[in-house]
Amino acid sequence: MKLELKGITKQFPGVLANDNVNLSIGEGEIVALLGENGAGKSTLMNILYGLYTPTSGEVLIDNQPLELHSPGDAIAAGIGMVHQHFMLVPVFTVAENVILGDEPTKRIGWLDARRARKMVKEISGRYSLDVDPDAIIEDLPVGIQQRVEIIKVLAREARFVVFDEPTSVLTPNEVEGFFEIVAGLKADGKGIIFISHKLGEALEIADRIVIMRRGKTVAEVLPEEVDEEKLAELMVGRPVDLVVHREEAKPADVVLSVENLVVLDDRLQRAVDGLSLEVRAGEIVGIAGVQGNGQTELVESLTGLRTSLGGVVRLNGEDITTKSPRAIHKRNVAHVPEDRQKSGLVLPFTVTENIVLDSYYEAPVSRGVQMNWGAARDRAVRLVEEYDVRTPSVDVLVSTLSGGNQQKVIVAREFDRDVALVIASQPTRGIDVGSIEYIHSRIVQERDNQSAVLIVSSELDEIMALSDRILVMFEGKIAGEFDSSATPTEIGLAMLGSQGGLEAS
Repeated sequence: MKLELKGITKQFPGVLANDNVNLSIGEGEIVALLGENGAGKSTLMNILYGLYTPTSGEVLIDNQPLELHSPGDAIAAGIGMVHQHFMLVPVFTVAENVILGDEPTKRIGWLDARRARKMVKEISGRYSLDVDPDAIIEDLPVGIQQRVEIIKVLAREARFVVFDEPTSVLTPNEVEGFFEIVAGLKADGKGIIFISHKLGEALEIADRIVIMRRGKTVAEVLPEEVDEEKLAELMVGRPVDLVVHREEAKPADVVLSVENLVVLDDRLQRAVDGLSLEVRAGEIVGIAGVQGNGQTELVESLTGLRTSLGGVVRLNGEDITTKSPRAIHKRNVAHVPEDRQKSGLVLPFTVTENIVLDSYYEAPVSRGVQMNWGAARDRAVRLVEEYDVRTPSVDVLVSTLSGGNQQKVIVAREFDRDVALVIASQPTRGIDVGSIEYIHSRIVQERDNQSAVLIVSSELDEIMALSDRILVMFEGKIAGEFDSSATPTEIGLAMLGSQGGLEAS
């Protein structure tokens, strides 16, 4: 059995997202799909999953054209997708989530819960997924939630499965488990499309690698023919330095001091539970951990976005625990939030408007009761050039930019001043290798300028590449502290709750 996308072209107003793209996948085959942000991968997969209709071209299974007008059509054709952001109802059980929208019923129309549980157990056992059908989703770790998404797809008898950035929120141990699951799917004859920004994973797992750039497929290679550097060059169109170059840190005075911080989450549970840490000028401290262990609430508390229940936060010796976001920003704290579209940008605003979001009330952008749009635009033009933001104009809506360029707009805005402290959460989530290279270099540059830098990332490779010291958060506490000589296994164990590192030794 063979799935083919032939001559797929998708034209949006002013944007050619896909330009005569061809892609095929056979049963029992894993094809990795790589490309920069804005290369057209998401558009192509949205066409495959029935969310977009192509301007021209067709999707075929065994040479038979498919009419895909909705995800329901794709599912009926045996095409499933495991999204990067899980589509689960937190308060439902595993079985309830799996059958949602396709509920098995008894003869009188009642829900057949027993049959649903049995189906989950059978699929879980067949593919070694090890999922309890009665478990509540919100009580499960991220890696198990992903398995539930896989069971949802398999329960609908998918023959082809698309994985969109499947390892972005997993620990190294969970990644190994995920690869074993994918190997089982392949052995069962499933065709798998694997979308990732992690080049090493593509080389490890794929049978073929397809690279897209600017809406076109520019190369198709076998893993044994290339390495990470060659893949990055094919994606970006130029050589990319994948190594973070930084001299040995020269830590100075303590800039950020956190003592016994307690922060509640939206459900009024302790997300940060008596946490203490320090960050000095001239060093990068990385916080590693599986998403959902209090990192989001910690960053929101440090930046004034969430009120703490207890503890003290000091910046250069000054108590800022109860300060507002603007007051903290005025003390030269740069904040790169974890969700650029939700918390970092106003999508219906232009690039210029987003560049001055944190300075519109200050001269020269402000004239008191009026905006000086000339000064605002001058600043935007300067930063777009300095930070290599790829945009046709500073007057276009920021929503039209790729994810990597949106992230560069935030970094440019936040770093364009004398920064005392950088707090960056998931600074390169979901962006391509070229943008990652650039943003990492700017973060290191801030450290070398004697800023204190606190990085929060679920990407362990990123934490290890950037950090002078590594702290691991687990259930709202520091589960270990490590220096740059630590191994991924040691840090990965601490991410799962095993004590380790400098504090435990």
